[in-house]
Amino acid sequence: MTTGPTDRERAKADRHASLLREASRLFAQRGFAGVSLEDLGTAVGITGPAVYRHFPNKQALLGAILVDVSRTLRDGGGAVVAAGRTSHDTLDALIAFHVDFALTSADVIRVHDRELASLSEADRRTVRRLQREYVELWVVVLDGLRHTIPAAALRVRAHACFGLINSTPHSLQAARDSIGDAELRDILRAMARASLMA
Repeated sequence: MTTGPTDRERAKADRHASLLREASRLFAQRGFAGVSLEDLGTAVGITGPAVYRHFPNKQALLGAILVDVSRTLRDGGGAVVAAGRTSHDTLDALIAFHVDFALTSADVIRVHDRELASLSEADRRTVRRLQREYVELWVVVLDGLRHTIPAAALRVRAHACFGLINSTPHSLQAARDSIGDAELRDILRAMARASLMA
C-alpha cells in the first residue's frame, strides 16, 4: 500500500513552488542580476542560505523557471493537438492555449525575454529544444490548413504569432484596466488567427 506525501514533503514542495513564483516576479521586476539570494529567501519567509536547500544556486533557479515553462508549453500544446479536432478547431485551440498562457504568465515571459542569456549552457539548450518542439506542433497544424506554404515560412508565421501574443505582458495592466480579460482574450485570439492565415 502506498502512502501520500508527508506534511514535511508537502511543505517542501510548497516552498519550492513559492520560490519559483517569487523568483519569477522579482527577476521580472529587477532583472536576474538585481536579485540576491537574500531577496529570494525573504520573499518566501526563509533566509537567503536556506534557498540552497531547494536550488544549488540562483542560476539553477532561473533554469528551473524557464525550462519548466518551456516544457509546460510543449506538453500543453501537444495535448491540444492530440485531442483530435479538425485543423481549424485545433488552430483555434492552440491560439486560445497560448493566449491563456500569456495572460497568466506575464512575469515568466518578461524573464524569458530578458534573461535567456543568463541560463547555463545546458539549460539554454533544453529551453531551445523544447521551444523548437512547441513550434513544430504549430507547423504541423498550419500545414494542414496552408499546405502550399513551405514549412520554413510556417515557422516564421508561428514565431510572429507568438511575438504578437507575448507582447501583451508589456502593456497588460493598462489593457485589463480599460477593457477586461474577456475582451482582451477575444482581441488577441482574432489578431493571432488573422496573422497566421494572412
